Amino acid sequence: MTDDTTSHDLCLFNSLTRELETFTPVHPGEARVYSCGPTVYNYQHVGNMRAYVFADTLGRALQYKGYKLTHVVNITDVGHLTSDADEGEDKMEKMAALQGKSAWDIAAFYQADFEQDLRRLNIEPKQHPRATEYVDKMIEWGKSIADKHCYELDSGLYFDVSTIEDYGRLARAVTEDGEGRIDTVEGKRNAADFAIWRKTPEGETRQMEWDSPWGKGAPGWHLECSVMGEELLGFPFDIHTGGIDHREIHHPNEIAQNQAYCCAGGLSEARNSGANIWMHNNFLVERSGKMSKSSGEFLRLQLLVDKGFHPLAYRLMCLQAHYRSELEFSWEGLEAALTRLKRMVMAVQTLKARHAELVSASIADAAPWMADEGWTLKQVQGDGWGKLGPSLEKFDGAISDDLNTPVALTALDDVLGMKKVDPVKKGKLAAAMDEVLGLNLFGLTRVDLRIRPVSAEITEAEIEDALDRRKAARAQKDFATSDAIRDELAAKGVEVMDGDPLGWEWKLS
Repeated sequence: MTDDTTSHDLCLFNSLTRELETFTPVHPGEARVYSCGPTVYNYQHVGNMRAYVFADTLGRALQYKGYKLTHVVNITDVGHLTSDADEGEDKMEKMAALQGKSAWDIAAFYQADFEQDLRRLNIEPKQHPRATEYVDKMIEWGKSIADKHCYELDSGLYFDVSTIEDYGRLARAVTEDGEGRIDTVEGKRNAADFAIWRKTPEGETRQMEWDSPWGKGAPGWHLECSVMGEELLGFPFDIHTGGIDHREIHHPNEIAQNQAYCCAGGLSEARNSGANIWMHNNFLVERSGKMSKSSGEFLRLQLLVDKGFHPLAYRLMCLQAHYRSELEFSWEGLEAALTRLKRMVMAVQTLKARHAELVSASIADAAPWMADEGWTLKQVQGDGWGKLGPSLEKFDGAISDDLNTPVALTALDDVLGMKKVDPVKKGKLAAAMDEVLGLNLFGLTRVDLRIRPVSAEITEAEIEDALDRRKAARAQKDFATSDAIRDELAAKGVEVMDGDPLGWEWKLS
């Protein structure tokens, strides 16, 4: 960092210890991260996508701090039941039956849609291994722990949680008296015991089933993450992320499997869990009840686009709240985020214009600083920032403080709004900050942010033509015609924005 700023250690909140901890990599210079991915039986709602915005921001922050990142986000295409508590039908099989398609086709379709949403949100590419690619390794994993930690029922192979130390510590699921929070159910030794392998019921045939020592069937949901985490990252790896709902059942079960496989002790040593740090983003809350996929037209990213919102307005909305805080979704809040994004894009366009002037004037200091040059804050540290220095320190301190993106955004706002500073350094610093936040400010234009709602009855070309006619009428002081054109546009859902400080001219309602 520069002489007038301080470099901060990256500190992250560990859900396992419930403490803020300084990040210390398992492998020097590397950061290995595993994030629980989607079950690809349906579209992802925007609440799901908050988890991937958070995980992507974490990965970007690690890269900014200079670590070589390996980031795995699994795809669950088998094994996840309709209840996270190991009950009900397999989600993939159920959707395949409803749609009259194969489970494989269902998985391929919804994985492709999920990956499109990732691109729309400017989420950097990750490894996306599918559960079905690792079934053989899951069977071998099950065999390695079965004798000491599992027992067989008619329905499959179950993990006995009493065979490992500190089961449920992540969720704080056990009371001070040592009693579980749920009653024991018939057939299981303990209420919290969970399936390692599920046998296909006699007389039935699943679309996705494999032979195993415990009969033909399919793996339990929790097993895939243990197997892929160990296979692709090695135990212990650095960070495991997921939504806060995973903290209660899925991740405690995954940790139990990891302890059994590694013959590890209790969780007073975090590394025995399989990862040094466990991180969880909080819920996105939507009061109308449309967050649930069972509500019909639930809130998915495409619905936001259909209503005229750029997906990166949603990313910005997520960044405006700390990842561990609940975030309430509202259309008004999304509109405010879009307006803020527009302000940022306009400020960057002004910077680009100034940069072009310097280049055309052959100014030696007009070095490239756009985002596509790959700048990170790590790369630009050491430059003399002058008046920009405090903003850099503010940003670094915020990101280092458990990814405090709301404060980091204000530091970026400070840089974009700063006057009488070197425009090249200003642009370089803003681009580097944007690399961490992932808003693609240097790739967006105002045209990109003007998305036509599917319900709009007028094309953009027709709007521009009408506005040209209105400008001509106003120039002739023909205010009657000007007002008539304005009313005509309003009737078609176009709000003419005279005097808008952003200079946006119009928007579709």
